[in-house]
Amino acid sequence: MFATVDPDPGSRCTGERIPTDVVWHDGSDPERMHNCYTHLYNRAVFELLREERGEGEALLFARSATAGGQQYPVHWGGDCESHFNAMAESLRGGLSLGLSGFGFWSHDIGGFEGTPTPAVFKRWVQFGLLSSHSRLHGSKSYRVPWDYGEEAVEVTREFTLLKHRLAPYLQHAAQRASATGIPVMRAMLLEFPDDPAAAALDRQYLLGEDLLVAPVFTDEGMVEYYVPEGTWTNFLTGDQFTGPRWVREQHGFRTLPLLARPDSVIPLAADDQHPVCAWAEGVELRVHAFADGAERILEIPRTDGPGRTAVFQLRREGELLRVTTDSPHPWKLRIGGPAGTLHTQPAGTREAEFPTRRESVRRRPTGPGAPGDGTRASGIPPPD
Repeated sequence: MFATVDPDPGSRCTGERIPTDVVWHDGSDPERMHNCYTHLYNRAVFELLREERGEGEALLFARSATAGGQQYPVHWGGDCESHFNAMAESLRGGLSLGLSGFGFWSHDIGGFEGTPTPAVFKRWVQFGLLSSHSRLHGSKSYRVPWDYGEEAVEVTREFTLLKHRLAPYLQHAAQRASATGIPVMRAMLLEFPDDPAAAALDRQYLLGEDLLVAPVFTDEGMVEYYVPEGTWTNFLTGDQFTGPRWVREQHGFRTLPLLARPDSVIPLAADDQHPVCAWAEGVELRVHAFADGAERILEIPRTDGPGRTAVFQLRREGELLRVTTDSPHPWKLRIGGPAGTLHTQPAGTREAEFPTRRESVRRRPTGPGAPGDGTRASGIPPPD
């Protein structure tokens, strides 16, 4: 159960705009209590939901907070405009919130005030569905996809299905955010503190530990983004980029820069129709640019709280990728991009080896000024 803590901003008795010309019952300083009151306001609603629904079942959608407010998630960016500049401003604000200790963040897909163009709506849908929490929300105009054309419906459908498949990956990132405070959506400087180029990057981010997202903020689909050190793989197309370098390319509405980290393993749910399912059953392990000697431990999280339902350990030794697991369920493994060979393992397979020599990837030019190659076709992987 969740509650939207979004009181009428014109009112003088809300959690967001408590006035300073009041007398507090305990003599508190009205100015010092101005920010604290929103904390108390959110806490009251959160604790009521927890009391009614049980531990782990309370959720807010709040747009006001102060230090400590991360205890009562989720917070969103408030009433932004409906254009590309506002979309970029929303991302900048969300990354700042994450650097302030808030693990989760959302925003109004398509913007709140005004009406977005179809291009803005479709680009914002991509960005919104690659955020920790997603919602369509407008003021005086609707944010239903069919109001923005058939392609908007398809884009919304495809990225919703993608988010469903990424659910075990996102749940693991959410559990880590709850336990450590490391946000699900991470500013680049948080993940790459020793890279001077990362300090000023505010138009891209890490979604969890291993996926780099660079939303598109232009009508024509041109986007410029920074690739850190190592070989990164576009999760939707299989293209590879070796950093550190800048990339400038053009994308249609079905793709965007969504890059998997070197040596990463992304778990994909077998069911793309539901956000919650038995994630370990038929899970697909997507392996990206796994170097010789690389090793990774991947946990498939529980759906009903902290913990895990299966563990996979992967290690590359020469031309072989060795996998061990405690999972009793069937599972799959794909090396490289979405066109890579899919290896299906029956239930009870606890150890397996896979050749790595013929990864199905497309390597992109890495020299100065290397161009993108235009609009991409959709590469969102369906469950096999």
